[in-house]
Amino acid sequence: MKTEPQRRARHGHLVIIGGHEDRQHRKEILTRFVELAGGVQSSIVVITAASRVADQMWSIYEQAFADLGVTRHAHLVLENRQDANDEEKVRMVAEADGIFMTGGDQKRLLAIVGGTALDAAMHAALKVRGACIAGTSAGASAMSGHMLAQGRTDLLPEKGAVSLAAGLGFVHRVVIDQHFSERQRLARLLSVVAQNPYLLGIGIDEDTALVIERGRGIEVLGEGSVTVIDGRTMDTNMADIAERATPELIDVRLHLLPAGSRYYLPEDGEPAKPMSPSLRDFLENVTKRNPLS
Repeated sequence: MKTEPQRRARHGHLVIIGGHEDRQHRKEILTRFVELAGGVQSSIVVITAASRVADQMWSIYEQAFADLGVTRHAHLVLENRQDANDEEKVRMVAEADGIFMTGGDQKRLLAIVGGTALDAAMHAALKVRGACIAGTSAGASAMSGHMLAQGRTDLLPEKGAVSLAAGLGFVHRVVIDQHFSERQRLARLLSVVAQNPYLLGIGIDEDTALVIERGRGIEVLGEGSVTVIDGRTMDTNMADIAERATPELIDVRLHLLPAGSRYYLPEDGEPAKPMSPSLRDFLENVTKRNPLS
């Protein structure tokens, strides 16, 4: 138990949740978030800015964290950008061990938080202090540098079916989609990758989390899977087809990482776990170990 806080302080973690995580029974994902934040004695703030029913959202997580034995958890009320630049609210984030962003609308979350002092404090908490930052549903989509702002969910990918916006940038060169299998969003994520082949698509199922340890590796928790779409080597006619047409997508790589999957990049003196070059590229990118950008 003594080694975990040392690793947390050295690396920092992201817990990216596909939505509808269990908040009443085993609470596997929330339990892991609390552990990575430093345990039940840690300080946790809950950001509900993505939701238009912030008080209702807070009551759900207030009860869930209380059930887990966390006593130092607080609701960070952010109704506008002035709130996100308030010195006291920024201080709360800067000193927090765990920061949890709830679901709602990721565009609303970015409109309130993006580019503010609170945004900068979250990045500093992760990188300097090794805090744990989590986001579920809209909070998950907002964690990447390129954020899925809106898009159709059809059976086939389509040109022009999705649009991107700037996200919070905790991970780069990826786009994150949530409620992935439950809402049949494979075609939507393929549309993103077809239009933006330099981006890796990450689809996360409900009650499932992709845990990223900065500079180190990943694990998948929960009941579902994480789907990774890599189109960097694909051939496509996307540039030549009409809007709403279905593109040809040749040689697209897909990784399926079910709950229980764990991959870590070796540190000095450690043996390397065998993995494909494309999966290793994915790990290096999301953990910022020799990142692609």
